[in-house]
Amino acid sequence: MREKTRNIAIIAHVDHGKTTLVDALLKQTGTFASNEKVAERAMDSNDIERERGITILAKTTSIMYKDYRINVVDTPGHADFGGEVERILGMVDGAVLLVDAAEGPMPQTKFVLGKALQLGLKPILVVNKIDRGDARPDEVVNETFDLFDSLGADHDQLDFPILYAVGRDGWVSKDAKVKGDNCFPLLDLVLEHVQAPQGDATAPFKMLVSMVERNEFVGRIVTGRIFSGSVKKNMPIKAMDRNGADIDRGKVVQIFGFQGLKKVPVDEASVGDIVAIAGLGNAYVSHTLCDTSVNEPLPAVAIDPPTLMMTFSVNDSPLSGQEGKKLTSREIGARLFAEAETNVGLIVEQGSTTESFKVMGRGELHLGVLIETMRREGFELSISRPETIFREENGVKLEPYEDIIVDVDEAYSGVVMEKMGLRRAEMVNMIADHHGKQRLIFVGPSRGMIGYRSEFLTDTRGTGVLTRQFKEYGPLKQLSGGRRNGVLVSMANGVSTAYILNELEARGTLFIGDVVTVYDGMIVGENSREDDLEVNPTHAKKLSNVRAAGKDDAIKLTPPRDITLEYALTYIQDDELVEVTPKNIRLRKRGLDAHSRKKYRREAGN
Repeated sequence: MREKTRNIAIIAHVDHGKTTLVDALLKQTGTFASNEKVAERAMDSNDIERERGITILAKTTSIMYKDYRINVVDTPGHADFGGEVERILGMVDGAVLLVDAAEGPMPQTKFVLGKALQLGLKPILVVNKIDRGDARPDEVVNETFDLFDSLGADHDQLDFPILYAVGRDGWVSKDAKVKGDNCFPLLDLVLEHVQAPQGDATAPFKMLVSMVERNEFVGRIVTGRIFSGSVKKNMPIKAMDRNGADIDRGKVVQIFGFQGLKKVPVDEASVGDIVAIAGLGNAYVSHTLCDTSVNEPLPAVAIDPPTLMMTFSVNDSPLSGQEGKKLTSREIGARLFAEAETNVGLIVEQGSTTESFKVMGRGELHLGVLIETMRREGFELSISRPETIFREENGVKLEPYEDIIVDVDEAYSGVVMEKMGLRRAEMVNMIADHHGKQRLIFVGPSRGMIGYRSEFLTDTRGTGVLTRQFKEYGPLKQLSGGRRNGVLVSMANGVSTAYILNELEARGTLFIGDVVTVYDGMIVGENSREDDLEVNPTHAKKLSNVRAAGKDDAIKLTPPRDITLEYALTYIQDDELVEVTPKNIRLRKRGLDAHSRKKYRREAGN
């Protein structure tokens, strides 16, 4: 059966079409019943994945084609979820690299391809979306070859097969100028190009854990590939860490194989199979599950460390408890530590107080998705400004640097270069195409990029594309001052009125509209000047029995600025917090009265 098995991963930059292509493979191979209703991007099962159109969690599926079982892993394309990609590639024998026919190789393409080449995989290149009006397949193939070469690919890896596709329409072709009928050419190439899993079926059982999840019935379930031997239900096993130390012992409670998008119970699995096993409560990613007689663990890939930290704490605003049901530090802590069990790349520690927790992740999106998930579960939280995680080597303080690629219209390239310079990012390359677009490539400190995305979209009128990828730790750079003007802070509790908001519009940009509940310390807008201004947005018009011309004209307010979670997290300063509830995102000062705010400013000034 091992000779009839293939294990592959689909890897690419975000939004280059991985999940859509897997959809087509599942449908065309009859994995779904003819009467089965299947959602678009079936592999993106998470609500946030569907809304954002990105893959967050790596997922495994199994396809039957010509009597072969092809295990396919759909991996995330966003850099913040790189931890998912790193460990997935260790359990497959081949990779399908998708590259957009117009955008070409992007930062995450470089990241995932580099990991695949290090592991000795020989990727198949699929140039996707060749029906785009600005598609340039020949140039993209050349750029991808150059990328392979720059990443140190050997001769066999450089001789990669090439296919062309429109994943959305469900076809793959060997010729960019010829439309295909289906995706079978890709599956045929996988059978031909990817070798069957290797391993000794008679040796003791060994499996490397690549994914972890929790199940309310059987506890922790770990997924990975069996590298030697076989495993049966009720068999005694143990878990070892990367150094060979025993972590846990127990017996196999349940074994699951994959069939389409479903897990199916099986009694036995052997070398080359990708399976999920329940039974050990302490087994984790990079651990080796094995027979109790084994003493040597399987080699595991080290995972890049987190680079960003936020403090999650109890919501202590006057509106606390009005929307959420999970408010206490005990509930918040239990949820965060449970997330850290299965979310690789996430580290949770107790904060400076019993009501706060330090949460470290791979980037703003990584942590933002966690916050969004928790608010949908009924949590209320106060979140601090994101901070960069520094490292010290030989007495020298280092900070994380990123590769930053910007695609913009030529008209906006000047302002982007100016802003990137202020954030201490250095331009290493500029590439112009024939469609009025420019690609600007920078290297800069992660710290300087916090809060830039919303400013970037404003500067490029929403037409620019900015992608970032962790590069390395480097020397600390001196950054310029803060990001913005001061804010308008409410000095009263109550409900906002159109009468006073109409007056406040002259002072700056409002974040709230009419008839919104506010409290002392809540940020209601951005001041047009650099300092903070305390205002009373609840002030109402004084009533009198004197009527005058124009006094009762209808007030027309400018629509308030839309405060999204990502915008809020990157907007706030050190003395501010984001209040997150199931229905609202609010900005506030740490101090909920004027005296506390003055005291905080005085201490910060010292």
